[in-house]
Amino acid sequence: MFISKMIDEKRRWRQYKARTKQLPASYRTAVEALERYLMHFGPGDPSSAASMFEDLADLFEQSAADGTPIRAVVGEDPVEFAEAFLRNYPEGQWISKERERLTDTINRVAGPES
Repeated sequence: MFISKMIDEKRRWRQYKARTKQLPASYRTAVEALERYLMHFGPGDPSSAASMFEDLADLFEQSAADGTPIRAVVGEDPVEFAEAFLRNYPEGQWISKERERLTDTINRVAGPES
């Protein structure tokens, strides 16, 4: 079961990369930049990450097909766009788990000190 799940996730990743490779150059570059950012802050589990990247490809494929300018897609602040995009995938987001773990640990060891 584990091996078949790994194979499925790898297949999904390759399909995503093939889709983004077909985008016009500027859209592809934008997706690659977002991909790098999302890799660091996105879901840690492969299934959630695959869904997130497939949705990103959907968004940029549709935007390219409609002729929507990249700035109209991501807005003036690409980080704000990426963070808003990430909020759609809270499950498995490792950074959220680590923030929670840090807060819980400090609260536990600090006790009721003020």
